[in-house]
Amino acid sequence: MSPAFRGERKRFAFAWGDGTLYFRAPGPKPREGGVEVRRESRKHMLQRYNKERQRNLLARPGAHDFVLVLDNLKPGFNVPKIFRSAEAFGAREVHLVNIGPFDPAPAKGSFRKVPARFHDDFRPCQDSLRSEGYDLFVLDPGCPDVLGAFELPEKSAFVLGNEEFGFSFEPTDYPCLRRLSIPQFGRVQSLNVSIAASIVMYEYLRQRGTGP
Repeated sequence: MSPAFRGERKRFAFAWGDGTLYFRAPGPKPREGGVEVRRESRKHMLQRYNKERQRNLLARPGAHDFVLVLDNLKPGFNVPKIFRSAEAFGAREVHLVNIGPFDPAPAKGSFRKVPARFHDDFRPCQDSLRSEGYDLFVLDPGCPDVLGAFELPEKSAFVLGNEEFGFSFEPTDYPCLRRLSIPQFGRVQSLNVSIAASIVMYEYLRQRGTGP
């Protein structure tokens, strides 16, 4: 990790998969040959996480009936960023499947405002949502059914998997799941999971006349 920072700039943060944060040290110009960094211990990150998780117990459901299911995502920047977007779009709640502690700082306070439901694996999450009348959609880039081509149900649950490893479960083992893709026209055919979450939430609201 050796990006070149020049002059006096704001502090930048980087997060690795183990939850450790690295910061560019504020103050004088970095010494020649590298960037001065300060390591913030995992212990401090866990303290922040536990504090915000306790506050999350008081969170009220969002304005809309859709929910997000984050399955097996790395507990880095994506999870708190998704909470930030979920709060902005009025998600009812966010379900986290097999996701460990993460630094809530990138959520900008949203982790305490959007109800979080935690599950060790996908099946109890799926059973709970189905019992509440939800239709579940898994975002799959290779699926022919594209977002925007049909009306999304009022009670929609959007399941997003790990960008590298996919889902922690086999979608074909759950006949109730409907596959859904976001249309893309570039050569890479890949979207960051937090961006994908924002797109599907926007489309849900657009169909209900709450977006442009």
